[in-house]
Amino acid sequence: MPARVNIPTLLRGLTAGADSVEATGATIADILLDLENHHPGTRARILHESGAPRRSVNIFINGEDIRFLHGLQTAVHDSDEITIVPAIAGG
Repeated sequence: MPARVNIPTLLRGLTAGADSVEATGATIADILLDLENHHPGTRARILHESGAPRRSVNIFINGEDIRFLHGLQTAVHDSDEITIVPAIAGG
């Protein structure tokens, strides 16, 4: 069973309005590549051209921030839940 990726409102235009999609891969980096393959444009909104996550985006796996795990090399298993959370600025 693939991992479930929860899509933030700002990216749902790229997923035909879906609030979650399935993706496969052994790592978060692989999941993001699969997400891009099925929903073009998502990767550029999540990652810098350098391949690092944008500072304004947090990625969680099963509720844990990948920054405190192994970053994009964090292992992904079947049925894991990945959540993409863009930072919201305001004042």
